[in-house]
Amino acid sequence: MSRCKECGCALEDVEVEAYERRQVFDIPSVNLVVTEHKSQIKTCPCCRKLNKAVFPESVKYPVQYGPNILASAIYCKNHHFIPYERISEFFNDIMGIKICPATIIRAERECFQNLEEFESVIREKLLISPVVNFDETGMKIEGKRHWLHVASTDKYTCYFSHPKRGSEAIDAMGILPEFKGTAVHDGWKPYNVYNCDHALCNAHLQRELTGIEENYKQQWPKEMNELLTEMKKYTDECKEQVKELDFEQIKALEERFDAVIMKGVDENPHSLNPEKQGKRGKNPKTKARNLLDRFIEHREKILKFLTDLKVPFENNQAERDIRMMKLQQKISGTSRKTLGAQAFCRIRAYISTIRKNDLPVLKGIIAALKGAPLTIP
Repeated sequence: MSRCKECGCALEDVEVEAYERRQVFDIPSVNLVVTEHKSQIKTCPCCRKLNKAVFPESVKYPVQYGPNILASAIYCKNHHFIPYERISEFFNDIMGIKICPATIIRAERECFQNLEEFESVIREKLLISPVVNFDETGMKIEGKRHWLHVASTDKYTCYFSHPKRGSEAIDAMGILPEFKGTAVHDGWKPYNVYNCDHALCNAHLQRELTGIEENYKQQWPKEMNELLTEMKKYTDECKEQVKELDFEQIKALEERFDAVIMKGVDENPHSLNPEKQGKRGKNPKTKARNLLDRFIEHREKILKFLTDLKVPFENNQAERDIRMMKLQQKISGTSRKTLGAQAFCRIRAYISTIRKNDLPVLKGIIAALKGAPLTIP
């Protein structure tokens, strides 16, 4: 400032009284840095053998990209689900780096191999966890229907792809057959055969109760829905206030649960579907009666969250973890190779786990590429 804006008086020699500050944050232009490694070549003066010095283990090719670039590409594909071609465009536009999809795939496979031991550790941690959430969903591999299975907690995630959905796939995943804690799931029959405690997802049941209430105009689904919500509110308060369960109150809630069941029995006295009556063969029960029978048969599994605060009310943990994998298929499409699907499952499980433990994702991928994945407590 050289002159006064009002009168034009010179200000060069006037002492500064104060400063008004404004800041601009930006990033520098990305410039590719090339590190050249030279291996000395010498001829032995005694035997005339040609000797070459050994390159660092990570330097495998005459020209290659370093771990920071490769990890960034893996991060884009396996964390943000950006297709390979768009990653190539992004790197070229932003950094002037022409990285081809084959290079990214090769880096993913190396990362996949380096994470084998990490995956085994996560399986072991899930096996000794008191509560684990389970779920499954369809996925396409090589144009064919496969299934993606997930086992997870708030700290660990394990994904597993398999051509089958049932016990064969669950056994191959290697968690539920040896698990002795509480398995939280949606009640799909193959889960129930395993020798552990079970807890059903009450969010699923509440949606079904709402459907029965609206379509069959019965009273018991409405009362059961309200009671489950009240039970959840009670257990949430116990967790928030870190207080022990009041078993007298729990007993009262359980008695109300049984009373609603009896009301349901009165409304559905082994009722038959009126639309099927008169036809040959056994008349099937209504959907209302089928749901009621599930509440009767699986009473302990439904109310497991009420007597054990470690057990969640719903299966949201597994559903959240599997939802991200469904998102990947919507954005990037199906897997073209079985190995590619397996690599994605293992890398994505690693990313999910380190995020759950508040560890930096990009740093974790770089560490995995170098053969030393981050350690999870």
